[in-house]
Amino acid sequence: MAHYRSIFISDIHLGTRGCQADALCAFLKENTCDNLFLVGDIVDGWRLRKRWYFPQSHANVIRRIFTAAKRDTKVYYILGNHDEAIRKFLNFDITIGRIKILNRYDYLAANGKKYLVVHGDMFDGLMMPNKKWIMHLGDVMYNFLIWMNTHFNTVRGWLGMPYWSLSKFLKSKTKGAVNYINSFEEHVALYCYNKGYDGAICGHIHTAEIKEINGIEYMNDGDWVESCSALVEHHDGNWEIVYWPHDPTYRDIEDELERQDHNSYTL
Repeated sequence: MAHYRSIFISDIHLGTRGCQADALCAFLKENTCDNLFLVGDIVDGWRLRKRWYFPQSHANVIRRIFTAAKRDTKVYYILGNHDEAIRKFLNFDITIGRIKILNRYDYLAANGKKYLVVHGDMFDGLMMPNKKWIMHLGDVMYNFLIWMNTHFNTVRGWLGMPYWSLSKFLKSKTKGAVNYINSFEEHVALYCYNKGYDGAICGHIHTAEIKEINGIEYMNDGDWVESCSALVEHHDGNWEIVYWPHDPTYRDIEDELERQDHNSYTL
């Protein structure tokens, strides 16, 4: 079991069929931390408003997070665009079951640098001003791509072949997607430079990355739909992207959770 100073995960999209909930439960079981940052799009409110889908594996993720908070891990929930419905309540100090809910966070790392922790959807308006309908259209197209990816890998599983992200491959080969990712990263870095941050930690674009852009440390923790990745900070101040298997061999996840006291969480 690995223990980190901080773990950053985002874009879990609980409530969608593409969510790799079992893999995330296994990851959270085997990796602990002093600080856990949920960097937006944890629950996909957009999809749940259209159709309710929340199997036991998704509920297990919620319970695993609350268990971590109960065991003295500081948990911060940074809101994203798919869970933006909660943002209208952020004028109040919101804490649910020891989980602090925020729109953004200034993180002081072990290396002494200050990082902006934000989901990243705030930069969509800079790249596509007054075109929210385009973002929703892109979400529809992306969900279709994830649907294709799910069925594609189901067939690969039947054939005894390992997981391979069709959606990630297509994004990397599509000029428009590559340009969008590059533009997003540059906007984040420029914002941090103007605001006096040393770097940024975000999600949103489902592309894990650690790079320097014009003197700004840009870090993206990826997602738990395609890549199953997390950004971790070691106690010595080093940063790393950790990838987790999509098909965990753990079979005791639900059994262990069932043994826990369902009524032990403070809401």
